[in-house]
Amino acid sequence: MSLDFGPATALSCRECGARYDLGPSFACLECFGPLEAAYSFGDVTRADIESGPANIWRYRSLLPVPADVATKPNMNPGWTKLVKAGNLGKALGIRSLYVKDDSGNPTHSFKDRVVAIAVEAARNFGFHTLSCSSTGNLAGAVTAAAARAGLDACVFIPADLEQAKIAMARVFGGKLIGIEGTYDEVNRFCSELIGDPLGDKWGFVNVNLRPYYAEGSKTLAYEIAEQLGWRLPEQIVIPIASGSQLTKIDKGFKELIALGLVEDRPYKVFGAQAQGCSPVSTAFKAGHEVVQPVKPDTIAKSLAIGNPADGPYVLDIARRTGGAVEDVTDAEIVAAIRLLASTEGIFAETAGGVTVGVLKKLVETGRLDPEAETVVLNTGDGLKTLDAVSDGAAPTAVIRPSLDAFRAAV
Repeated sequence: MSLDFGPATALSCRECGARYDLGPSFACLECFGPLEAAYSFGDVTRADIESGPANIWRYRSLLPVPADVATKPNMNPGWTKLVKAGNLGKALGIRSLYVKDDSGNPTHSFKDRVVAIAVEAARNFGFHTLSCSSTGNLAGAVTAAAARAGLDACVFIPADLEQAKIAMARVFGGKLIGIEGTYDEVNRFCSELIGDPLGDKWGFVNVNLRPYYAEGSKTLAYEIAEQLGWRLPEQIVIPIASGSQLTKIDKGFKELIALGLVEDRPYKVFGAQAQGCSPVSTAFKAGHEVVQPVKPDTIAKSLAIGNPADGPYVLDIARRTGGAVEDVTDAEIVAAIRLLASTEGIFAETAGGVTVGVLKKLVETGRLDPEAETVVLNTGDGLKTLDAVSDGAAPTAVIRPSLDAFRAAV
C-alpha cells in the first residue's frame, strides 16, 4: 500500500523519542507513550500559504496530508473568524482582545478541523468505517465527514449527552451508539473494539488515527497568527478536554517560529476547565506533575473528560510559558455565555462559556495582563447547548398589539 502523508515522515514518541513508520498506531512499543506526527518541512513561505484556499488546506505543507488534499471530498473546515472583541474587552478591562470563533465550521465546532485530517489518514490506510468516542461535537463532525467522504460511520457517546448534539450526529446517517457511562468509559470501550474483528478496517479518529487527527488543532494556531498579521498573540486562553487542542496550538506556534514565518517572541498559554471536571486545573494549582482522574459533573459536557490524555503536557506548557490553568463554576459558565453574546453577538456553547469565564477570572485575579494582546477561543455553537441558558428564556414582555401597551411595558 502506497502512503502519502505529505511532509510527515514518521511517528515519534513524545516521551522517549522512538520513531516508527507512518501507520495506524498511537502508542509507543518501548514506553507506551503517545505517538505524534514528525515532519521534514520544505521551504514554506507566507506567500505560498496566502495563495491557498480559504480553509485549513492552505496549510497542507505543514500537515500530514497529500499535496492534492483540497481536490478530494472533504468538509473543508477552517479559516473561521478572528473577531476583534472591543466590547467584551471593555467589559473585562482588556485593551486588545480577540475571539477566535470556531462555531463557523461546517458542523459548528472546531472538531471539523481534526476530523478532516483523520479522514485523509483513513483513506491512506484503506479503512471503510470512520468511528470515535465523543462528548458530542466530535460525533457530529465524524458522521458528517464520513457522509461527505463516502465512508461508513459508527460513533459512540455517553447516553446522556445534550439532545441537540445527538440529533446532529444522527442526521448525517451512520450508527450512533449511546453507552451507559462517562466519556472515559466510552473511550475504553473503543480501545477494546479496535482489537476485535468487529473493528477491522475501522478508523477511530481519536484512537488509532489520533497522531494524525490531533494535528488538525495546529491549524488554529496557524490561522490566529496569520489573521493577526503574521504574529503570535501575547496571551491565549484555550479550553481543556483531553488537552490535545492546547498542546497542538503550542506546537503550531513553535513550528511557525522555527520556519521563520513569525517573530520569535514570548507568549503565555492559559488552560480553561469547568470546576465540575477540573483535574488539570487542580494539578496545576497544587504544583503536581501528575493529573488525577475525576468523575465529571458539569454542564460543559464537551469538556467532560475526567482522565485527560494530554493533561501532563498541558501542565508543562502552562508553566513553561508563564500561563496558568484555571476553572469556573457552572453558574460562571452560564454568565460568561451571556456576557459574550450580549457584548459581541457570539452565542457560544458551554465550552466557550468556560474560556470566557476563565478569562474574566484571570483578569480579576491579576494573572492575565490586561494590556497584552489576548485571544480567547470559542470552539462551538450555543445552539447545541440551549439547556444551559434556558432559564429565563422568555420574551421580555408579552403585550397587546398597541403602542399604549408597549409604552406601559417598557
